[in-house]
Amino acid sequence: MPIEELTRNAVDVLPQGGLEAKLKLGRPLRVKLGIDVTSPDIHLGRGIPLQRMRAFQDAGHKAVFIVGDYTTRIGDPSGRSSERPILSDEEIDANAQVYLEQAKKILRDDPELLEVRYNGEWLSKLSYGDIVRLGRIVTVARMLERDDFEQRYRAGEPISVSELLYPLMQAYDSVAVEADVELGGTDQLYNLLAGRDVMQAYGLEPQVVLTTPLLLSWDGEKMSSSVGNNVPLTAAPEEMFGRTMRIPDTQLEEWWSLVAEQPVPDGEPMEAKVELARWIVTRSHGEEAARAAEEHFRRLGRGEPPEDVAERPLPSGDPIHLPALLADTFGFSTSEARRLIGQGGVKLDGAAVSELDISRERLAGAVLQAGKRRFVRLNGAA
Repeated sequence: MPIEELTRNAVDVLPQGGLEAKLKLGRPLRVKLGIDVTSPDIHLGRGIPLQRMRAFQDAGHKAVFIVGDYTTRIGDPSGRSSERPILSDEEIDANAQVYLEQAKKILRDDPELLEVRYNGEWLSKLSYGDIVRLGRIVTVARMLERDDFEQRYRAGEPISVSELLYPLMQAYDSVAVEADVELGGTDQLYNLLAGRDVMQAYGLEPQVVLTTPLLLSWDGEKMSSSVGNNVPLTAAPEEMFGRTMRIPDTQLEEWWSLVAEQPVPDGEPMEAKVELARWIVTRSHGEEAARAAEEHFRRLGRGEPPEDVAERPLPSGDPIHLPALLADTFGFSTSEARRLIGQGGVKLDGAAVSELDISRERLAGAVLQAGKRRFVRLNGAA
């Protein structure tokens, strides 16, 4: 495979000429990617370095996928303006269990090409003396050269010692698995370069560092599970399709290039967006699911109810106060519900309603619609 395929969309490949030298070793390289289990999903943005890992697999190299069950307990400070909240052991263990399933939406599930490791395997065994040895490798002054640390230090905001230890813990992962190449987003560059220093200090040949761009979501911010502007790799097909369709036309080129690794197809932006959403759903769920998700999206766009409308029983009483029903069903406040009714945004079986109190007989069995994409079928049971 040409080296250009391995480095597609790469921002940094360091040191210069390092990857070429590794490829000349004449053996499968050990290509490391670690992901902390800070949330229960891997999203499209995190999938971009996974796609580079898949390219190395396709070229016959070994993917070493590290689930950061232990480093999650410290919390990665990269790009943070404050210390990251620490999850409970139960949350970390639950997230770790589902990560591999999600990563395999992109990676090849072949024992010859995929090695899965949990970094608690070695980090939990480090003694205090081992940690002190690690701490001698990088100075505090160098740590404070990092943009995120420097900004927080100048602002007088706290930086815990555990945060300073994080890059060293991640770097020790590279020692434990004897990585030849480490992948990550551009926000991981400092941590990945620290891995080179630590490997050299432990007498190993330093790894090559390859970074990929951060995917911006529809709000213009970095895609993030904690923010909620993400597209999880194992989200329901309809949700994946709908979230992808939220990106503005100005981001089409970026998403096609980074996610699908293809140029934007010719034609109208809307159809290019539909084709991208179809591609994303197909990768995770298959072509049939993608077709159904597209039809679901188009039905909602036409104001038609989906085929599998959820049902809910009507409350007791007659007549029924529509704003209260909307609030209870869709989570609106009653004032929001009244405003939506006044704007013609509430329909029964496709016909707009303006009344605030409606007879039970008229509501029973009808499809209640709020806005373009909220539907529920009402049944007469109290």
